[in-house]
Amino acid sequence: MRVINLGEKNSVLNKFVAQMRDSKVQKDSMRFRRNLERLGEIFAYEISQTFNYSEKPVQTPLGIADMRLYDDKLVVATILRAGLPLHQGILNYFDDAQNAFVAAYRKYDKGEDFHINIEYASSPGLEGKILILADTMLATGASLEITYRRLCEEGEPLHTHLVCPIASTYAVEFLKKHLPADKVTLWVAAIDEELTGKSYIVPGLGDAGDLAFGIKK
Repeated sequence: MRVINLGEKNSVLNKFVAQMRDSKVQKDSMRFRRNLERLGEIFAYEISQTFNYSEKPVQTPLGIADMRLYDDKLVVATILRAGLPLHQGILNYFDDAQNAFVAAYRKYDKGEDFHINIEYASSPGLEGKILILADTMLATGASLEITYRRLCEEGEPLHTHLVCPIASTYAVEFLKKHLPADKVTLWVAAIDEELTGKSYIVPGLGDAGDLAFGIKK
């Protein structure tokens, strides 16, 4: 699995990530959602450079313009609920893409032990398509791996792009071991070293779902 960390470059992306991390700024849930959407747009632009392109004629009022347009069929998927603003940002650029949604969450057993439960999944066929799977936080990697395998039941994607703005080192290494090396690319904006006993990323940014949509029970 290839890993691309856009946060290592000097760009405005780091400003949006900094605002998302800032405990004062992130109290503004509308700004938090908008920054996630902005990140989705930046990731979408970068991912678009990996597609297959060919020239296609476009009729203008005065003649024919030959334009290089991508040939791939896309499916944008997200893990509910924190991934929704990120999903929208990606969809802003890939507005012709089909969509998939998965409800996957940690179900705690005893103490700090948990397993990943998928409660709902809706997806078009994925055979031969480009899958872009978005989730804001990549803590252990378990939910993303299980979601990826669940979606692949709908057909084998030509390639999968995982979009996870904040990731832990542990999760990156976990996915490298468990996902196909040549069929998956992980896109991140930051990789944090520490993971707590309860599998929270440090410094991270907190609970992205709560910050975007309000505290849940």
